Amino acid sequence: MSIREASHAGSWYTSSKSQLSSQLDNWLSAVEAPVQCIGPMSADDEPAATLPVAGARVIIGPHAGYSYSGPAAAWAYKSWDVSKAKRVFLLGPSHHYYLTNCALTKCSSYETPLGNLAIDQEVTANLYATGEFKWMSQSTDEDEHSLEMHLPYIYKILSRNFTSEADFPKLVPLMVGNTSTSSEQLFGRILAPYLKDPANAFVISSDFAHWGLRFHYTYYEAPGKKPIDLRQTDKQPRDPPIHDSIKQVDFQCMGACEFGSHDEWLQVLSQTRNTVCGRHPIGVVMAGIEEIEKEDPKQRRFRFVRYERSSEVKKVTESSVSYASAFCVI
Repeated sequence: MSIREASHAGSWYTSSKSQLSSQLDNWLSAVEAPVQCIGPMSADDEPAATLPVAGARVIIGPHAGYSYSGPAAAWAYKSWDVSKAKRVFLLGPSHHYYLTNCALTKCSSYETPLGNLAIDQEVTANLYATGEFKWMSQSTDEDEHSLEMHLPYIYKILSRNFTSEADFPKLVPLMVGNTSTSSEQLFGRILAPYLKDPANAFVISSDFAHWGLRFHYTYYEAPGKKPIDLRQTDKQPRDPPIHDSIKQVDFQCMGACEFGSHDEWLQVLSQTRNTVCGRHPIGVVMAGIEEIEKEDPKQRRFRFVRYERSSEVKKVTESSVSYASAFCVI
């Protein structure tokens, strides 16, 4: 069995073990309790008084280069509860390889500059046996950054909770393709038993709005007016500025995610066309949570605790990517 190389180390993040470890420690140490939930559905929520948040086995975090998204991701990982974990499911979107379902790795371990993470080959085989998953080639696996960018953070958090690599929970990576509503519900049903089991922790990899001409997304909302797509020749809007419109659209999507309805999530994405690259991994997990609630009707919602952007766009010719971190208690 082969090892998936840390193919983005040295470019998207440092390949130096000592530098990387120090960066992650610094970003994590900057997140201190109490942590206030920031999403529009969470205005009355009590702050998270202790970190990690008890039972917060599921998190959403960004996957851009660490110089952009590393500090934002720390808010998700500082909230993450792996105290009972025996395995970690990592779900990320496919940026380079087109598929309409989900794909599994054939590798036996994933390399990080900090150390390797072993793959749970038994669970991976069981998922493949459902007949609904494909295998990734190693080149496809190594080309994709959405999974890799979370590996150092996963390793760091596990190293703080377990005495040695041999004791680490094993990893179950899932590359999620351009899934339909029905296929997200299907994969949600498959993952529901794992979501329900306290022995499993989950990481969902997603950035939020990719705004700008280079992303072919210039959606703009102003109060009381019909949303428009800005053109390069349009005057600079000021009421609100573009970056406020981007935030408003992101918070609509974050609110739908916090509301907890898979249908609501898909509806807001359809209305705003927001370029949330991890929309499908998020949708799969939301569908899985809804499956759990059919048998155990408790309110389980994501709570967003951090929102950042790579820049504050003022002109149509500028661009930005949004980074959001959240946790969900199951």
